[in-house]
Amino acid sequence: MYFITNRSLWRPLAEKLIPTVSLGLGVTVFMFAVTYVPQAAVLSLFNGPLAVFTTVLLVLSEASTLFSVLSKNFLIDDALIDTFDGTLLSRNLTSLVSTERQIKPGSDSVAKLGKIMKKPFARFTPKAIIRYFMYLPLNFIPVFGTILFVILQGRKFGPNAHARYFQLKQMSKSQKDDFVEKRKAAYTR
Repeated sequence: MYFITNRSLWRPLAEKLIPTVSLGLGVTVFMFAVTYVPQAAVLSLFNGPLAVFTTVLLVLSEASTLFSVLSKNFLIDDALIDTFDGTLLSRNLTSLVSTERQIKPGSDSVAKLGKIMKKPFARFTPKAIIRYFMYLPLNFIPVFGTILFVILQGRKFGPNAHARYFQLKQMSKSQKDDFVEKRKAAYTR
């Protein structure tokens, strides 16, 4: 709601909207065209008639993961940082943002953003890819396996959304882990 009611925060993401939506649609259509039928065939051995539905969830999860990797690494990384930092500035947290970024004078929170001193978002790591493939067989368990797969993925990727916050707060790994542990359910959602 905060984002919707603060139009100045829209600017960084608005510039990337058409390429990002195009990428998302392209990845999703491609994944369904290429992977749905073979995965449905395999899952039908384990899930029976429910494979039609569990495969949709699986392909959407795979498309989402692929889209996230591509969009964050090639399209919206800077826009996400600008939106996040702009939000903090609009909430009068200039001192927090200024620890990792130059701040210009002015009233528009996004226009005040200067040079970034350090980028926070981690690239998709080989460890994350290995974990993804390790969890993939959970989809063989009818319905609950696919739900568990999505929950485990969310649990691991949820805290990544706040990487910039952890960086700005200059949290150590143990402080970040404690912070995430206390909010585990929210991050999983």
